[in-house]
Amino acid sequence: MTIAPNADPGPIRARDLAAHQHPILHRSLLQIATSVVPYVGLWVAMVWSLGISYWLTLALAVPAAGFAVRTFIVFHDCGHGSFFRSRRANEIVGFVCGVLTLTPSHDWWYSHARHHATSGNLDRRGIGDVWTLTVDEYRARSWAGRLFYRIVRFPPFMLLVGPIVMFVVLNRFPSRGARAREVRNVIATNLTLAALVGGLIWLIGWQAYLMIHLPVILLSGGAGIWLFYVQHQFEDVYWERQEGWDAASAAIQGSSYFKLPRILQWFSGNIGFHHVHHLSARVPNYALEACHESHAALRRAPTLTLRTSLSCFGLQLWDERRQKLVSFGEARRSRAVEPSSETSGGRASGMATTS
Repeated sequence: MTIAPNADPGPIRARDLAAHQHPILHRSLLQIATSVVPYVGLWVAMVWSLGISYWLTLALAVPAAGFAVRTFIVFHDCGHGSFFRSRRANEIVGFVCGVLTLTPSHDWWYSHARHHATSGNLDRRGIGDVWTLTVDEYRARSWAGRLFYRIVRFPPFMLLVGPIVMFVVLNRFPSRGARAREVRNVIATNLTLAALVGGLIWLIGWQAYLMIHLPVILLSGGAGIWLFYVQHQFEDVYWERQEGWDAASAAIQGSSYFKLPRILQWFSGNIGFHHVHHLSARVPNYALEACHESHAALRRAPTLTLRTSLSCFGLQLWDERRQKLVSFGEARRSRAVEPSSETSGGRASGMATTS
């Protein structure tokens, strides 16, 4: 990860991004045409490819997974009300995209909104974020609790097992704290999926369905988890207790600018400009780059590349004394020299101010 010299971006607020906070109808429709349409088309092509070679099917699963990620970004923006001006349009398109990506719209949007409201807040963890323990919390757990945490944070588990757990299992149930509206949405999504999947199995058989859709889930889900993980799990990420937490500081310091090659930036719907998105979720994904380029403060955000992002997977615990994410090994080696009970007072949150 790199941070620009003189890294304090100065005060910046969500209202400073107002010029970029308006959906543009033709751009939103174009994004649907370059996301949802090719995803569905490739799924149909994969059915056809089974009669030729399963290797061809697997080859088609790669771009299909990429378009599934783009479809999820459309779904994500609809939840923030940033894709269309019409709330009804956001809800309808969001529901359809949610079905295509195995995700109940209103329930996921509810937990994701809580993630935005609590990102970087140590006292409000647990909804819509990556499970993160402090060093002291980890040490206080039983051996079984520590083992479970290690398994969940183990990269192969997150990227290979995580997509099945998340999209196939957990998304079939309401999230913790869900209200009646979200519960109804989960039921409606599950019933729609049952009809859709049941119809596809009736047409092509359950073996063909799994041979097609399982690789797509694994590839797209793994990519999605990886993207979300590195955007909030890097060494100098922002975490503060409630009394010192600041929303804008959490957005700028606690969300990375994930600088991807152009083709991956396109398939990921510009979500690598995550610091901009967290500062103002009303900016549509297709306006994030222009917004980033228009403000010097945003260009000084913590920056990751494909190469440097790999180091994020070696960081598992938040060290409150040193104000940084550390590995299990670092936490173990530092135990002998750290104070036993006192923690540091936290970093000053001078990089940004709240709106």
